[in-house]
Amino acid sequence: MKRILVCGSNGLLGQKLAWMLAANSEFEVLHTSHHRNFFLAHQPLDYTQLDISNRSDVKSLVSSFRPDAILNAAAMADVDQCEKEREQAWKVNVVGVENLVEVARRINAKLVHISTDYVFDGKTPPYDEQSRVNPINYYGKTKLAGENVVLIGDIDFAILRTIVVYGTGVNVRNNFALWVIRNLQEGKNIRCFDDQISNPTHVQDLAQAMINCAVENRKGIYHTAGAEIVSRYDFALRAAEIFGLDKELIERSKSSASSFPAVRPLNTSFTIGKAKKEIHYHPMNVTQGLELLKKELQGINLN
Repeated sequence: MKRILVCGSNGLLGQKLAWMLAANSEFEVLHTSHHRNFFLAHQPLDYTQLDISNRSDVKSLVSSFRPDAILNAAAMADVDQCEKEREQAWKVNVVGVENLVEVARRINAKLVHISTDYVFDGKTPPYDEQSRVNPINYYGKTKLAGENVVLIGDIDFAILRTIVVYGTGVNVRNNFALWVIRNLQEGKNIRCFDDQISNPTHVQDLAQAMINCAVENRKGIYHTAGAEIVSRYDFALRAAEIFGLDKELIERSKSSASSFPAVRPLNTSFTIGKAKKEIHYHPMNVTQGLELLKKELQGINLN
């Protein structure tokens, strides 16, 4: 039986990992996050509070549990918040990774770590794993620094770079798909950029990729994004179509018209051939992902 430690279990990705790992009797899993309570508190799953930026707590917990693999879904992922709260972003996205790498090396555990398309500047797509990195916002810089910590850590690892992860869960942070659906359901007009282009990724595909990496004898960086490359505007149109909402509420816009604190790269589309070949990664396209999201939302209140 493989022992797995999950960090960030209350987030969108962490919740999906919890459901998927619970369905497999081959794993003994300990879930953690910085919250006191677990979103699945009513289920017989092991959970404990853990702040990955606290070195002594990480060392104590990991030394006690001694996992074979650590799945790190914990991060400060709000791009604008990272731009404004740089010290906290570095603490979570870099120092936290340093702590996990240190304990993984100590007990010879594999670390599966999530990174982002924002390590690229968006000027020379599509990007593969060998493409030149050049982050243009602070979030991207912290995630690249976290990647480098893993790369030089002398451990068994997999780094999964991903893009525009969407899905639903219990009290999860808003994501682009949910923002589009919620606003259209309320009859609100929205503006979506037609020059921000990427591979939107359903969280189930990303969670499966992490699990695959935990059990596969593979090491390195993998691009694990959706199967289809679209703009934010086209994604919103597809969501409106699938959910039966009014497309006329969606206004085409350019990212230059935005006033976000953090600048965004324009086209960060990925090629995912390496992940398909080496870790059996076969993600959904946009229509398939949104159809699944529609089914998932049938019994879940978005508010």
